[in-house]
Amino acid sequence: MSREDPTGGRILDRSEREPSEARRHASHEADRREASERASGSERSERHASHDADLSFEGRARADGSVGARNHVLVLPSVICSHMVADRIADRVPGAVSAPHDHGCAQIGADNEQTERTFRGVARNPNVAGTVVVGLGCEHVQSDAVADRLDDAGERVRELSIQGVGGTDPTVARGARAAGELVEAAADERVTAGADALTVGIVATDLAAGTVAEAAPLVGAFADAVVAAGGRVVAAGSEPLIAHPEAAREAAADDATAADVETLFDRHESHPPKARAVHRAAADRSFAAATRAWGDQPIREVCDYGAPASLDRGLAVVDAPSEFAEAATGLVAAGAQVIVHVTDEGVPTGHPVAPVVKVTGNEATYAALPDDVDVDATTAAVADLRERVAAVLDGDPSCAERHGVDDFAITRVGPSL
Repeated sequence: MSREDPTGGRILDRSEREPSEARRHASHEADRREASERASGSERSERHASHDADLSFEGRARADGSVGARNHVLVLPSVICSHMVADRIADRVPGAVSAPHDHGCAQIGADNEQTERTFRGVARNPNVAGTVVVGLGCEHVQSDAVADRLDDAGERVRELSIQGVGGTDPTVARGARAAGELVEAAADERVTAGADALTVGIVATDLAAGTVAEAAPLVGAFADAVVAAGGRVVAAGSEPLIAHPEAAREAAADDATAADVETLFDRHESHPPKARAVHRAAADRSFAAATRAWGDQPIREVCDYGAPASLDRGLAVVDAPSEFAEAATGLVAAGAQVIVHVTDEGVPTGHPVAPVVKVTGNEATYAALPDDVDVDATTAAVADLRERVAAVLDGDPSCAERHGVDDFAITRVGPSL
């Protein structure tokens, strides 16, 4: 249902040949290395094993049955041209966050569809209590179309355009009032949710020695605990799949998922991987080592970028690059209430919608950035990581949240006009 606003905005509300000797030797070496890495990883995973499966958290119930770990009102610019106005609106309203980006204008085909899909996925994340969509008025991705789709999905949404309202200042004022209304209407009462309501996002933005040897086994053991308790894990980073296509096919849980893996390969056939350093590192390592942070689980779903994960339990892979900001947005759109970021360098960046827990396997990084990295994998057990994630889910700010640093980006399919 929608009604006209006197200021020009709208209000919507509704609840292969024989190998040569050299190739045989190379293949033997690769098999030996993979076996060694697998054994090493198993030892670390055993060391990190936790028998504590309590992954409940206190959150806010949403109308669709999901539970949010945060209670944000999202101010979403539908186009690059309106992101500064969206920032100003969010700055005026406690409880509101903005998601500035450089999309929405002159995009065509699959790229345009992906942007719109991502907008919807992010706005429907359980951490979002309501959304104010802000447009310019002449963009390709129209704010009213985005709002209509959210309204159809039963989300609380308000929409206005700068041209429709009559300029920057009145749009900021009207948008702030709309965001304030949504903050007031947001559910404040907390409910206890079990692991079956939990979706954990995981991204490793490098495959450095410390990441593979320390951080990834720790995070992978935690991911296994989430799944064992009935939760979902969504992992971002298509580079290991592309670097090891046969192993990726074998990792699929069933024929339907294997077909989706093939579709992912088809999409990337004419496009080089965006995170090239991660792709090269993945190709130099075994598939098991490159994906250790995802846990020891079969892939049960492959999600298009921007689309929500639909599995009830297990591991889903989001077709996203391992660049942090783009990966994090893909994980949020997939439904992650919290993101675990494996980082050798301790990149101090979060995301506006989901808290980010930083984990490093580099002692020097943790020593240099103790206030920016949540967990030192060289000393932590999986119980320590679980406890940190649980505390963040319950409302304790992650390091990135405490510093107020976040980044929002959407990956591109192709060039814009």
